[in-house]
Amino acid sequence: MRVIESSELIINPDGSIFHLHLKPEDISDKIILVGDPGRVDTVSAFFDSIEVSVSNREFKTATGLYKGKRLTVVSTGIGTDNIDIVVNELDALVNIDLKTRTEKPEKKRLTLVRLGTSGALQPEIELGSFVMTEISVGFDGLLNFYANRNLISDLEMEEAFLKHTNWNPLCAKPYFCKSSSKLISLFKDFTIPGVTISAPGFYGPQGRVLRLPLADPLLNDKIVSFNYKGRKITNFEMESSAINGLSLLLGHDSLTICTIIANRVVKDATKDYKPYISKLIENTLDKLSTL
Repeated sequence: MRVIESSELIINPDGSIFHLHLKPEDISDKIILVGDPGRVDTVSAFFDSIEVSVSNREFKTATGLYKGKRLTVVSTGIGTDNIDIVVNELDALVNIDLKTRTEKPEKKRLTLVRLGTSGALQPEIELGSFVMTEISVGFDGLLNFYANRNLISDLEMEEAFLKHTNWNPLCAKPYFCKSSSKLISLFKDFTIPGVTISAPGFYGPQGRVLRLPLADPLLNDKIVSFNYKGRKITNFEMESSAINGLSLLLGHDSLTICTIIANRVVKDATKDYKPYISKLIENTLDKLSTL
């Protein structure tokens, strides 16, 4: 059995994993992911009790009980590069023996649900609505560094998108990854089904112009007009593609639900989205507590 080198799997002196500073017993198998470390406190405020609270850099974790079920919330910071750290380290906590540095023979399947904010790309999507990502589109290129990327990607939809947008070959090749069908069914009653783009930046990659011009000023128009078998791109965010892609490769269930705080097409934004976030958190906790 392969022993993972110390340079590849870094363990802290206290036995916790390198970035998250967590030990295997610190987490539940049902995990909420949020970007903002401050939102960990917002989520855990709903818990009946908190047993674990750990923080390192942008990674903050709380584990506790909600309606008798043990749940964990972890902040990831912004971007798919951070997701690469978080998902791989969460998987290592449950599927690698950190003492022997070997894979466990029996694998545990995690449930990962990201809650975030997003900008809508279709005019009919209202501010304050909850878009559930059924398919995530990775503009970030992260999954292209892993073997078997094509096995878990919708290659037909990918090819249609490349042709429709006349994709710039200087950009990373986008990938299309589905969310967990089990989680889609669980959350469908209060969400809008969507196809979500994860961008590798907030400004240029999402078509925003401050001082720098865009390589393709028409890309957002092409994204909005893309239609594949009745499916349209619904929103932009920055993490869901890596969550879905890595979860599919590692054997976990994942889903992203975002509160729409702006509509890029109608040029409108909500002034106070915190009440919507609180409702999304409560709805999500109630659903996860049934698993």
